[in-house]
This record gives sequence, structure tokens and C-alpha cells, in this order.
Amino acid sequence: MSNLKLNQKPTSIAYSCYHTQNREGEQFSADHVLSYQISGTLTLHNSNKKYVFKPGDFRFIRKNQLIKFIKQPDPDIGFQAISIYLDQETLRNFSIEYNQKTNLIKNHDEEAVIQLKEVPLLKSFMDSLIPYINEDQLINQELQALKLREAITILLQCKPELKDILFDFTAPGKIDLEAFMKKNFHFNVQLDRFAYLTGRSLATFKRDFQRIFDSSPSRWLLQKRLQQAYYLIKEKGKTPSEVYLEVGFEDLSHFSFAFKKQYGFSPSKV
Repeated sequence: MSNLKLNQKPTSIAYSCYHTQNREGEQFSADHVLSYQISGTLTLHNSNKKYVFKPGDFRFIRKNQLIKFIKQPDPDIGFQAISIYLDQETLRNFSIEYNQKTNLIKNHDEEAVIQLKEVPLLKSFMDSLIPYINEDQLINQELQALKLREAITILLQCKPELKDILFDFTAPGKIDLEAFMKKNFHFNVQLDRFAYLTGRSLATFKRDFQRIFDSSPSRWLLQKRLQQAYYLIKEKGKTPSEVYLEVGFEDLSHFSFAFKKQYGFSPSKV
């Protein structure tokens, strides 16, 4: 995987490319992301839904989403995708300059990932980035800013209703902590991230968590992940190497150590 070279923010325009076996993991972005699938297949899933993207597909991923992914390279040309990260500062400046406001009433069940129709404007925009990918050129700060503004303008023209998403700068509202954690425990993120996504300070999150679950967040997360791993191995026939990422562990050795400490035997002995 490589990123286009940038002077200021190396993740604003990212190019993903490799030719080896499938890759899986999880991602979180505090910014909205516009992506184009060039080759290979990308499967995304959150706690509610699975999304599959083929070559030629465009997608818009809302900010602050916990998402797991599987990247499957094409046997001949590998996996290639371009992603544009629309940072909050750029969007704020755009909204002020063009008086773009949102009247959105938050709906926590809205789609995390939106598939966009292929239109000439989107395709030509992504094609304009190809020379920088192929020649590994430097995109200077001014050109990067222009490309981000161009992406926003095209999105608003192709799908005007995205205005209520792009220019919503409010923090996540306070939501049902118990329901959220039961659906998202398998994501490997810091406690302060869980707190933010449930609309709480870290201190309030820990206090509410203790009251609801009668346990600390760290202890509960470990137990929940190990229980899910045991179920997947015993009932679904999965191997330890298949489940450790799925249930939220960073590496196989840490998972195996925690599993053996909990159950008295290694996960391969289930």
C-alpha cells in the first residue's frame, strides 16, 4: 500500500495497491471518505450491514464509522483503490465560503457507507489523479487543496442530499451505551473513541459503563471478545488465525495468551 506524496497531509489522497493474498482488518476515520475501486474487490461491514464494491464502483463513507474490511486482489492486476479524505477544516471553509448549511436531524441508523452512481464527473475526477499515481509525483499543498474542493463540488452536484452529511459538524449525540457496545465490542479502538462515539466524555463513559455492566470497560471487552472467539472456533469451525482480528485483538500471540489464561487451554485445543 502506498500514498500519493503530499506536502501537508499524507492521508488526504491515498492510493492503495498490492498484488498478494487477501488482506483484512479494520479502519476508523474521523473524516468523510470518497473512494473509487480500480481493481479487485473490497468488502466492508459494520455492526449492521455488509457492503461489496467491484471495479468501477464509487463509495462515500461517513465520518466516525467503525468498519472492518476485506481486500481481495484481482489475480492479474491486483487490488487498487483511490481514497479522498475530506477533512473537517476544508469542509468548514467550504461551507462558509458558499454558505452551505445543514438542517439535518441526526438518525443513528443511517447508512455508514453510500454507494454512488458512476457519473462522468466522478470518473473524470478520479482519472485526473492517475498521472500522480503512475509517476509517483509530488502533489503540492495548493493542488491538494484544489482537488479536495473539486471533490466536494462534484459530490454536491452528483448527490445534493450529501450536503446534510458533509456540513454537519456536530459531535455524536448521547446514545444507548449498552446497545452500542454489544454491537461494536469487536472493534479494536481505544476507550476514548468508544466514549466519543456514544456522546460521552471518557469519565462519564466509564461511570455509565460500570453502572450498566457492573464491570470496567477493559475487563468487559476482554471477556466479551474471548467468549465470541470461543463460540466462533467451537461452533463455527473457525481457526484462531481467522478469528483474532474479527473479535478485536491486535495480534495472534496476544489473543492466544489471553484465551489460555481465561480457559486454561490454547484456542487450537478447543
